[in-house]
Amino acid sequence: MWRMTKHTFSICALTLLLLSVTRSAVAAVTTYTGTLPDGATFLIQVPSPWNGTLLLYSHGYVIPGSPNPARDVGDPATGAFLLSNGFALAGSSYAHTGWAIQEALPDQIAVLDAFAALVGPPRRTIAWGHSLGGIITAGLIQRFPDRFKAALPMCGVLSGGVGTWNQGLDAEFAFKTLLAFGTSLQVVNITDPITNLGLAESILASAQATPQGKARFALSAALADTPGWFNPASPEPAARDFASREVNQFLWASEVDFPFLFAFRAELEFRAGGNASWNTGVDYRKQFERSVDRDEVRALYKQAGLSLDADLDTLNDAARITANPDSVEYLEHNIIFNGRISFPVLTLHTTGDGLVSNQNESAYKDVVDEAGNQRWLRRTFVHRAGHCTFTPAETVIALQNLIERLDNGRWPDLDPSTLNAEAAALGPLNVAEPSFLRFEPAPFLRPFDTFDERHCDGEHHDSVACNVEF
Repeated sequence: MWRMTKHTFSICALTLLLLSVTRSAVAAVTTYTGTLPDGATFLIQVPSPWNGTLLLYSHGYVIPGSPNPARDVGDPATGAFLLSNGFALAGSSYAHTGWAIQEALPDQIAVLDAFAALVGPPRRTIAWGHSLGGIITAGLIQRFPDRFKAALPMCGVLSGGVGTWNQGLDAEFAFKTLLAFGTSLQVVNITDPITNLGLAESILASAQATPQGKARFALSAALADTPGWFNPASPEPAARDFASREVNQFLWASEVDFPFLFAFRAELEFRAGGNASWNTGVDYRKQFERSVDRDEVRALYKQAGLSLDADLDTLNDAARITANPDSVEYLEHNIIFNGRISFPVLTLHTTGDGLVSNQNESAYKDVVDEAGNQRWLRRTFVHRAGHCTFTPAETVIALQNLIERLDNGRWPDLDPSTLNAEAAALGPLNVAEPSFLRFEPAPFLRPFDTFDERHCDGEHHDSVACNVEF
């Protein structure tokens, strides 16, 4: 039951938890803020006039211990443009930080309920979000399809939780086996994240000082399909400029990826009650042959005078890691995908993303295709390094084309030249030249969705069959 005063609302629950809301108006936008029963905060902005469309934004991963405000858009310029064009914005903080999918899904639905009570029901709601917010967006439309009309996951973890952390384990496993064997470095069941990360970074720095270390690190990076492009302000290195590409992979590892692999994994393990990743049954020779980085690794091994075959044998002969079945079940629930979409979904990804690889888009497309729903899905790509490094103009144009699909019942022309021209027309929203391109990502190396789960016969944590083609 909602109780209402002029500027304050509260929800009466069995536990008597209160949802407090404040309301303020700035120019033609009314802003509502408040707290949900589980402690998450929310932010709602409604312009006047409002066009009836609500955009529910899901934000990305927040490092445990960091500030965690409610957010309803990815950047201020995009938010200002959308509000000025009549779109309402909403989003929550989620009740906790880290791999917060368990809290994010119900919190975001609670924001929709709050919006309906405070403002009124929207004519249509579109889910969108960045990074972890991309997997949350895809999770929302899978769990609560009746609440949405379309979705725009951007730079999203669309391989799902199990595949993402399994592929991360492959990179960790190769790094530990080839460069840190005999050390106390932990790849799973991490007990001291800060110390563990410091050790990993020290070993990485030492490896980067020798040709042999660079080659072996490049092999570990190849098992995650890490791109050889790091700086969005710099052009992509040539395909055969292997030295530059390895340096960029080193930058991805040292500045972005290693904290997730060797420290933040502990937060997931705490949530899941143990290790949720495994590599039993994985043939690392086959994995390597499928990697987009294989030519680089071969060249660096040759330059270093090392035997790639010998190191691949070492990986395949090394003792494997099994998972806690209950922890895998937690990660499946938070979340893997079944491909059951029944309305338009447009995805957006940069090609040079070293945190959430563009191959995540292949994993999601595969499961959507398996479910027979390919007519609802389209993918767009931006040729740029970085994670979620879209310009406001590129973001707005992606959203605009998704809305056009909703309005007209058919997909508009998503040719990159058309998209770039549309983005260029937005003037100041272009903080860089529009860079949509035609692109087909390689397969994701360690996929795991509900179709893969069916092959596991309940023993997915240590079954070769669970790895399907591996």
